Formats: sequence, C-alpha cells, structure tokens
Amino acid sequence: MTKLHIFDMDGTLLRSTASIEISKVSGNMATAEEIEKNWLLGRITDIQFWQQCLPIWADMTEADIDHAFVNAPWIDAVENVFADIDRRGERSVVISQSPEFFVKRFTSWGAHGAFGTGIEIGVEPHESMLLSAGDKVTIVQDLLQQYGIEPDDCVAYGDSTSDIPLFRWLRNTVAVNASPQVRELASVEYDGLDLREAYEIGLALISGRAVS
Repeated sequence: MTKLHIFDMDGTLLRSTASIEISKVSGNMATAEEIEKNWLLGRITDIQFWQQCLPIWADMTEADIDHAFVNAPWIDAVENVFADIDRRGERSVVISQSPEFFVKRFTSWGAHGAFGTGIEIGVEPHESMLLSAGDKVTIVQDLLQQYGIEPDDCVAYGDSTSDIPLFRWLRNTVAVNASPQVRELASVEYDGLDLREAYEIGLALISGRAVS
C-alpha cells in the first residue's frame, strides 16, 4: 500500500506567507504586513483579510505570481522531497489556507496535489471560497478514499493553528518550526531549514521505526 505525505505551506514549507510574497512583487509590502497584523490580532475576519488583499494584487499577472512563487524563501529541498516521494511510489499534497492560485504551483515542483483558498484576483471573495482548518481533514479523508490509503499510512507536516484539526485526527504528525499548540499535538518536533530532515522523520513514523 502506498503512503500519503501532507504538507502545510505558510510557516512549514514557506518561511513567510503567500500574501506577503505576492505583495512584495506587487509593491504593496507595507500594506500587506498591516493586513496580516490585523488578522493575527483578530481585528478582521478571514473574508475581510481577502477583501483587503485582493485590491492590492489587482494588477498581478500569472508571470508576477510565478515570480513571487519561485523567489519566495522556501525551506531547503522541497523539490527534492517531492521527487523522492514520487520515486517511492507514494503521494504528496500541499494543503494551505493561502490562495490556491499560488499553492497550485507546487504541482510543477512535483507535488501530486495542491489545495488552497479559492479566491481569484478580480473576483469578490465570499465564504464558500475559503478553506478552513477543518476542511484540511475533509480533503485528506477524500484523498484516502481516492487512493485507497489508511490514515495510519499518512503523515502530516505543519506548524500552526490551521493544522490542529488534522494533527488531532492523524497519528503520524511532524511539527515543523511550529507553534507551542502544534508541538503539543505532534508525534515528533523538527526545528531546522531542510525539509529532507523533517521528511526522514515522517518516513520513520509511517514505517513504524523509532524516532529519536
């Protein structure tokens, strides 16, 4: 039976956030930082966050998004890990609350699937477009059924509150440079900047090997 590796993006694979990286390219970094601050402090809702972000990205092209993605500060060896997962005949997916138009670019790096919030530049956001923390569990459950994989043959890699429901649902979890809440739930913690090291921990978990 194959295995499934599930990755969060912001804070896990990306040492930043998609909204900040997109805004760097659009020339609206300071505005994006203020929006992020207000969201983190609970001053604005998820939908208000996107209502404020989308106008500052209004002139972004596909080439601009490509540039933001390629030049973002990724943790080391993301493509190497996706390639090794594929070589093993296993599956990799990225599930993020960031825009799917950004997240989907992982498929060009070798991920087998990518899921994100369904907002679009130039389109008014609404609640049905959002991807919640609970939706991560639903997406994984659907993938398990699609691939014929058992939950114990999955490992999730994450860092923040959006990963908590998935970390509660799965047995094999790796906290990557994570918040205290996620560390408490995780099977194993990893602090560092090389995804290969976190991935080796994940491989050990799903194979039943002891992890030091």
